Amino acid sequence: MHLTIAQNQNNYPKNVIILLTEINTMQKEKEPAEVVKKELSYIQKVWHTIAIVALLVGVILIARVAFNVLLMALAGSLIAVYFHGFGDIIQRRTRLSRKFAMIISVVSSFLIIGVLLWFMGTKVQVQIAQLSNSLPHTVSTFKAKLGQTPIGQKVLDSFSSGNSDKLMGTVQSFFSTSFGVLGDLYIILFLGIFFTASPSLYKNGILLLVPRPKKELGKHIMDRISISLKGWLKGMMVSIVLITILISITLSIIGIPVAMVLGLITGILELIPNLGSLLAMIPGVLLALTISTNTAILVALVYIVAQTITANIVTPLIQKKIINLPPALTLISQLIMGTLSGALGIILAVPLLAIVIILVDELYVKKIN
Repeated sequence: MHLTIAQNQNNYPKNVIILLTEINTMQKEKEPAEVVKKELSYIQKVWHTIAIVALLVGVILIARVAFNVLLMALAGSLIAVYFHGFGDIIQRRTRLSRKFAMIISVVSSFLIIGVLLWFMGTKVQVQIAQLSNSLPHTVSTFKAKLGQTPIGQKVLDSFSSGNSDKLMGTVQSFFSTSFGVLGDLYIILFLGIFFTASPSLYKNGILLLVPRPKKELGKHIMDRISISLKGWLKGMMVSIVLITILISITLSIIGIPVAMVLGLITGILELIPNLGSLLAMIPGVLLALTISTNTAILVALVYIVAQTITANIVTPLIQKKIINLPPALTLISQLIMGTLSGALGIILAVPLLAIVIILVDELYVKKIN
């Protein structure tokens, strides 16, 4: 306890007041030493370090086991971002309340998908059956033509039966998910609806984990991530619709069979940057080879031009608010995510990379600069 001087300075002589002041100063100087004595001992520090390391290892193991679940939560968040973006457009145009705008957003989205499936389902089903029947014969014809040249024969020899089986096993494991495709889609859809119904509940729950002095920074980071994901989602939707229409119409004009299915395959694979365009080109070129070599070259040019238009002209105009992702870093993230979580990991590699870059920029880069 410090000696109080100000209250009793009238009751003591001047020399006593000076003495009490010096004693009070000495007591204040001794306080840090007392604090030092209360520091943890070496053994306590070791045990605390072991506990922290064990906690981190446990969190990493749990995250590794539940990684696909976390990815499905991210996919559900993207669906909620779409519903909210569509609801914002409806609210601005109709001046309805937020609740009714969100209901219209969800219901109209399902209605649009249902109507498209109703009108296009029969034709697409017929073309899918036609593609599944013609593609194996097309592949066999392509192998026969390829084997007529020395270089082509070397390529075929490199894909021996053992390597082919190994490759097919790798592809099957690469494009596998934890609960199956239909189960994943079911869970993702309901997660998106739940996130859409009460977004503030989950957002405030995340902010509860943030220390009070950093809550404003946490809100800023979440807003920046939301803007970035909206930009990516807008670009993807416009690219998918545009590339599907371009490929379907152009291949129909050229005279390629099952043009609508090839357009839908190209649109779906547009979710995979860099790799999707190459994978989508393969069935179209193989089918064109059954007609003529010149037709196959023309089909390849159609795919290249359509991908160039969407990737370099349309998508950058839509995705103005998304951060600039280096192409090499995007490809590396896709390979890593594909190895960890299959097709779902490849599709969500870009938004996940955008989130990581934003977190690193806000929590580390801005501080050191």
